Amino acid sequence: MSAETASQIARLLPNGLGAKGDEDRSPVEYPNRTLHVLVAASGSVASIKLPLIVTELLSYTNVDVQVVASKSATHFFSAEAIEQQCKGRVRVWTDADEWASWRRIGDPVLHIELRRWADIVLVAPCSANTLAKISNGICDNIVTSFMRALPTFVPVYLFPAMNTHMYSHPLTAKQLKVVQDELGYHVRGPIGKTLACGDVGLGAMTEWSDIVQLVVDKYRLQKA
Repeated sequence: MSAETASQIARLLPNGLGAKGDEDRSPVEYPNRTLHVLVAASGSVASIKLPLIVTELLSYTNVDVQVVASKSATHFFSAEAIEQQCKGRVRVWTDADEWASWRRIGDPVLHIELRRWADIVLVAPCSANTLAKISNGICDNIVTSFMRALPTFVPVYLFPAMNTHMYSHPLTAKQLKVVQDELGYHVRGPIGKTLACGDVGLGAMTEWSDIVQLVVDKYRLQKA
């Protein structure tokens, strides 16, 4: 594990949080302590909105943001550009980081440290593929491994984004029912519009500004 990666993982453990069990976590009492927002991005063209979500969240007082992204999600944005724009306040974690951070027993397991860190999770966007994986308990990348390890008391907001016909597929309704009724996730959207593929109908991710506003309203965030 590189010294840089080790240092960045260490920053996920404020007050030794990562060394403790989840039962020792303090409740979020914004603004008495920093709110930890984790954004999970999957392989939908709506991932191009990720930089807007991240930078706007960081414009509020006492808010920290981390990102986990599937390999296909990074096709739609530059992780390096986001990290540079946010001046080191955000790291976009990928599968490569997951494996680079572990060499021997005793090394931190990245998706576990991230789930210990997160106060609220925004799966934005959630592709049809990632929805299918989460609802069936598959954990074959950093996003799905993180979601599978997440404590049930951490609020999760899932924002579907897919082609209209993928959204209307019978399996999608079943999978959305699982994540809502069995996992307790909150599903918002999708919305109807002309999609990137040219089809018109439901399937677009909730507007990025509305996603941010959800967090603002929930925790009564104040602008920095």
